[in-house]
Amino acid sequence: MTLAMLDDVVAFGYDRASLDAIARPAAALAIWWRSLPDALRTALAALDLATVDDVSLDLDAGAPLDATLRAAGYPDAVAALLAADIGLLVRRHAALTGEDRLRIRLDVVETDACRRFHADFVTLRLLCSYVGPGTQWCRARAPDAICEVPTGAVGVFKGRMLLDPPSVLHRSPPIVATGDRRLLLVIDPLRGPDLP
Repeated sequence: MTLAMLDDVVAFGYDRASLDAIARPAAALAIWWRSLPDALRTALAALDLATVDDVSLDLDAGAPLDATLRAAGYPDAVAALLAADIGLLVRRHAALTGEDRLRIRLDVVETDACRRFHADFVTLRLLCSYVGPGTQWCRARAPDAICEVPTGAVGVFKGRMLLDPPSVLHRSPPIVATGDRRLLLVIDPLRGPDLP
């Protein structure tokens, strides 16, 4: 595992084990700096986001998602590729939290939703932007130094249930003026246990 610490609060690396850094007491954000697999990126580039519904459900880690995505309007090929990637991230989040039952949302974002920097009242929140600009973040002490989790990369943010006051805040990037759309995955534990 190659892991870089920007400081004691933010870590990133180029494999899925990079997200383990969120277990460090002072860590507030761990980023898996990855690109989407080529087949998934190509399939999503051809997807008309206006034709799919938002998805929100509670599920067990390892539960199949293909049928749920197809029911939300995703074509078969996209549903299979996206379900496989989301399944990987669900299992990764379950390993980080020790929770096998998780809540996922896959939202098409067209507004300036969550435009204020904030920390969520959860233990750990996993965010991945599949399409469009990535989630923006900043250190609470330096709100003008705005960074971004790149599209396709995975960020795990420590929430207020584990770190209050928060040292890293995040927001959805403002997109109304640009006409951009985002396809955003959010994974939360259903309960608030301590990190293993």
